[in-house]
Amino acid sequence: MASQIQEYIILIINIIVFSLGSSAQTLPVGTPILEDAYRRAQLLGQIDSTISFTSRPFFPEASLKLKNGIDRFSSHQSGIDGKFNGSLSFLGKWGQVKLLPITLQQQFNTNNPYSMNDGEMIPARGYQSMFSAGVFAKLGPLSIQLRPEYVYAENRTYDGFPSSASDRMWAGYYNFLNRIDLPERFGDNAYNRLFWGQSSIRLTVGPVSLGLSNENLWWGPGRRNSLLMTNTSGGFVHYTLNTVKPIRTPIGSFEAQIIAGRLDASGFAPPDTGRTYDGWKLYEPKRNDWRYLNGMILTYTPKWVPGLFIGITRSFMIYHEDMGNFPVISPTNKKNNNGGNEIPQGGDQLMSSFIRWVLPKEHAEVYFEYGREDHSYNLRDFILEPDYARAYIFGFRKLFPLTTHPGQCIQFDLEVTQLEQNRTNTERSTIYFYADPDITHGHGYTNRGQLIGAGIGPGSDMQSFSISWIKSLKMIGLQFERYVHNNDFHYNDVKDIRANWVDIGAALLCEWDYKNLLFTAKTEIIRSMNYEHIYNPDPANKDFWAPGQDIYNFQAQLGVMYRF
Repeated sequence: MASQIQEYIILIINIIVFSLGSSAQTLPVGTPILEDAYRRAQLLGQIDSTISFTSRPFFPEASLKLKNGIDRFSSHQSGIDGKFNGSLSFLGKWGQVKLLPITLQQQFNTNNPYSMNDGEMIPARGYQSMFSAGVFAKLGPLSIQLRPEYVYAENRTYDGFPSSASDRMWAGYYNFLNRIDLPERFGDNAYNRLFWGQSSIRLTVGPVSLGLSNENLWWGPGRRNSLLMTNTSGGFVHYTLNTVKPIRTPIGSFEAQIIAGRLDASGFAPPDTGRTYDGWKLYEPKRNDWRYLNGMILTYTPKWVPGLFIGITRSFMIYHEDMGNFPVISPTNKKNNNGGNEIPQGGDQLMSSFIRWVLPKEHAEVYFEYGREDHSYNLRDFILEPDYARAYIFGFRKLFPLTTHPGQCIQFDLEVTQLEQNRTNTERSTIYFYADPDITHGHGYTNRGQLIGAGIGPGSDMQSFSISWIKSLKMIGLQFERYVHNNDFHYNDVKDIRANWVDIGAALLCEWDYKNLLFTAKTEIIRSMNYEHIYNPDPANKDFWAPGQDIYNFQAQLGVMYRF
């Protein structure tokens, strides 16, 4: 008995000692400059090619054995601390306290909201800012990251869905709005909120971490959009069990995460809630209950194909009062899963599979993600109509090193996102990606009024292209985008082939580092053709294809980060 106790004590000591080499400090999703710099370094062959970058936040210190993941010198060499002067060690190697970077993000929209992948910031016209700072503390396997975020938005009035639109269009608009919590405007006054932000408490042993977190998540290989998890919304409270670095096995490496979290409502109503159609009130109040979200991601890297990452993601969402037995590993078709229902209590599931292939010799990557909003009834149904309720993302990036200027390169990248449904929607029940009708009076796949999936929103598409000059952490580039707003609503309810709402954007991007500081800037001009799906040509022009009256929005973004 004594010998068994002694063995247990030795085992515990070994676990604790082993865990000292694993840090649970994260590089939050959306961290300016640094987050993409690590992924770009992988394409240049500078860091481990078995790290997938498909499940974030990223743990650079654990994955790359760095002493400081936000090193001011951007070193990728193991064991180098970059003269980091914002940390304090105690109890030998057992304890550590670090000051986290101070970050200020600002943006300004002249005419109407334009918002995506900006966390707790909201879609708003006018000036907006988000401030973040914090501290990271570690004692053995226990770590606490406290990094709150404060948001202020001027939140000026702007022209939303027009009151002059037909009653039929309003009825279709509310058919969509009653399924999802996407307020047109976040109140009538300036918006001020303080959130937990990128905060967490974890126990980390070797490659595995267990904890409670409010951090943003990003699942999948996409860079501009991703199907299940992005930082278009702010973070939400969740329990998490995840890897902090790849788990290596004889057949390859694995990364994974499973979460159980809470999604909250925005508290803001949609526009013109008094509207009626054929004597029926269009607005249906949302259910007064928070939603439980259970999700997982698994990524596998085959030993025999370096740089290839294959993965799946899945999430279930259900109202808290209906939770019951709600495993994320339930059957993936309806026939074997309650005879045709999502789950016994109702609810909504999203599922995707993805591939990312890194080609270091070519300094390139290619990726693809395919997802479904709804279960197939059975395998036969999936084979016959795999594109029902589907969405997909395709992307490509390549770096061209400049041989005459060592350390510099030209970057080309392209990404295409398609959430718009196809013609199967005309024969089967209408599905909006992120707004499944199975959840009546629903809030959709949102948290506090913003999507936790792709920021372009249900029924929408985006094609994005950019070309950039890059040197270490410095970048200057041009970005062009075509953003199609909710074509599902357009084809269901607008039904005018001249009235698709399409934004054409051209942006100048700049990222720069100077000593402890990181700067980001973006200026973009956006031309909205048929804004809010309204085709309004000059009455004097009798041509059927006469141009409508387009509007323009100018967006400016400026950010600064100070690293201690």
